[in-house]
Amino acid sequence: MAERRKKVIIMGAAGRDFHNFNVYFRDNEEYEVVAFTATQIPNIEGRRYPPELAGKLYPDGIPIYPEEELPNLIKELGVDVVVFAYSDVSHEYVMHRASIANAAGADFWFLGAESTMLKSEKPVIAVTAVRTGCGKSQTTRRVADILRKKGLKVVVVRHPMPYGDLVKQRVQRFASYEDMDRHECTIEEREEYEPHIDRGMVVYAGVDYEAILREAEKEADIILWDGGNNDIPFFKPDLHIVVVDPHRPGHEVRYHPGETNLRMAHVVVINKIDTADKAKIDEVRKNVMEVNPNAVVIDAASPIFVDNPEVIKGKKVLVIEDGPTLTHGEMTYGAGVIAAMKYGASELMDARPYAVGTIVDTFKKYPHIHNYLPAMGYGKKQISDLEKTINNTPCELVISATPIDLTRVINVNKPVIRVKYELDEIGRPTLEDVLSEFLKRKGLL
Repeated sequence: MAERRKKVIIMGAAGRDFHNFNVYFRDNEEYEVVAFTATQIPNIEGRRYPPELAGKLYPDGIPIYPEEELPNLIKELGVDVVVFAYSDVSHEYVMHRASIANAAGADFWFLGAESTMLKSEKPVIAVTAVRTGCGKSQTTRRVADILRKKGLKVVVVRHPMPYGDLVKQRVQRFASYEDMDRHECTIEEREEYEPHIDRGMVVYAGVDYEAILREAEKEADIILWDGGNNDIPFFKPDLHIVVVDPHRPGHEVRYHPGETNLRMAHVVVINKIDTADKAKIDEVRKNVMEVNPNAVVIDAASPIFVDNPEVIKGKKVLVIEDGPTLTHGEMTYGAGVIAAMKYGASELMDARPYAVGTIVDTFKKYPHIHNYLPAMGYGKKQISDLEKTINNTPCELVISATPIDLTRVINVNKPVIRVKYELDEIGRPTLEDVLSEFLKRKGLL
């Protein structure tokens, strides 16, 4: 008599959870994944992981429930194992979920890097971080610029953000603004893809990363993994660059799975050292040396650039910051606030009294946010709510520090000035030093 398949729930946020299923559980007859749970991202529960992606063992697909239902689901479905599969949460937060699962009668698992990373036929450079908002995106752009100047064809593969039709999003390729429009990208997706597209680069993303990797390999000399949150890479890196943030000292060893990234890193970039206190920089540097003494450490800053900064002086401004950095990333300000203060804004407007719909919900969920507005746009409704909130706020100027041109997505009834930022290494070694040595070892120079 065949042994009963162990019943599994995967806890996720529409990213790592689907990847873990695809590479470990999809065709594994020892397990039956009876549900996913979803959190962090608005409106991603209530869907199904579709049978077209779930495989022959799941002809009806797999339901996705709100995470709040986890204890009841474990009992009602007779679940044996809960697999934790999302990122940018404290170790304490994770263990509370472990306690909930254990108390309801299930084991609690993590799938590690070796069980979930795919091997590429091409060299892979991964850029990840210990928290959302450390400066991963500008580090990825800096790496891409260096590699391209050396004559290499670089294809970026971005950590997943599949918030729409999962079947249509199985493999996505972005090389133009029209591609983003065709795929009905959210603001969060555009924030990651648009800066690469502006540089003439190709970006892949989606749901099935085995299929994505094989497509990317066809047009790349090097695969550049552009990580999301503080998750570990989906592809096995030949060079792993991890960004840490001295504005949040100690987080590099207190958040999951960012600490895993730090311990795996070949290179650690200590970013924002131009705006952080020396004591905090020293604390981060000490923690890096304690957990990964063999890593190459690079000091860096992310200076801001503003066109016509003189227009900010004396104005009542509404600052719009990158959404994930300020929500589950827990930062209390970003580049937009820095620009507003640096260039003499008279007042940072509080958008809370003027918020509508889902933006009201965002402020309630993240009470540390005030005097700026996160660029939340996980769907058409939220994008519309964001537009109305901006237009309701009686400011004289909007300072937009999101990486995209917001005016391509929404209609704003007042002037908008953009804040941009890029990575700038300080001293030696530099990323170019590290990459040149890597390319020589790989025979690519």
